[in-house]
Amino acid sequence: MFTDDIFGKTIAGEFNKPIWKKFNKAVKDYQLIENGDRIAVCISGGKDSMLMAKCIQRLQSFGKPSFQAEYIVMDPGYAPSNRLKIEENAKLLNIPVSFFETRIFESAENSGSNPCFLCARLRRGFLYKKAQELGCNKIALGHHFDDVIETILMGMLYGSQMQTMLPKLHSENYEGIQLIRPLYLIREKDIITWAKMNSLSFIDCACKMTEKRSEDNNDSKRHEIKMLLRQLRKTNPAVDMNIFRSAENVNLRKLISYHDGDKKHHFLDDYDMGITVKGTVNGGYRNK
Repeated sequence: MFTDDIFGKTIAGEFNKPIWKKFNKAVKDYQLIENGDRIAVCISGGKDSMLMAKCIQRLQSFGKPSFQAEYIVMDPGYAPSNRLKIEENAKLLNIPVSFFETRIFESAENSGSNPCFLCARLRRGFLYKKAQELGCNKIALGHHFDDVIETILMGMLYGSQMQTMLPKLHSENYEGIQLIRPLYLIREKDIITWAKMNSLSFIDCACKMTEKRSEDNNDSKRHEIKMLLRQLRKTNPAVDMNIFRSAENVNLRKLISYHDGDKKHHFLDDYDMGITVKGTVNGGYRNK
């Protein structure tokens, strides 16, 4: 039987507003965890997934909603020191993890171009497969609010598209399994503060290729977005929330075009259908 420890108590104590309340809000508003769920809680060893595991563990102890959780760690080929660090943190945080091994790092390193993309794709596939083996209907990943904001901007500035990272989605390849993101509303700075206050240290990406390229990290697009947001916050502290809400307040009548799956819509398709006697078109006023 799980009993709340000092780390869980700080989540609901000093960090009640920035972490625990936002975790519960995301779970409730987006219907992430429901009665009868069996969730594969995917732990990479970083601060985000470890905090997510503690929050899910705490929620599970209350029995409302009533669900089961499997706390899994995929070892893609960690160095022994990184594997040991994850094991020690799991023990310290009282998280009952189970490991399973893959050779993803080796495959990615031998792939040639774009090893990070391949690594991410392989990781996701193995996690879905393991969740399926465990009889889980959901997998939980540790993406947080900053990841959401950065993804929106990266899509606009580098991908020529307007889309966001959803709080949950159905798997296209593993029937009956959904991906959920319980830290969706939690800011990264609050996760960092929680870890520091509890004197916790976690691994970052432990890929050998990442370690080799650490000095060239400034070239990454995500790093550029982080720096851009840091600059924007100096003059507009609300910029993060404004970006987030822009993905909630989309006015389709004010877009040049958009697509719903394979079906594309253009503003000219029904441009003249909204003309009224007063000269309004689709909610706007015509020049006379």
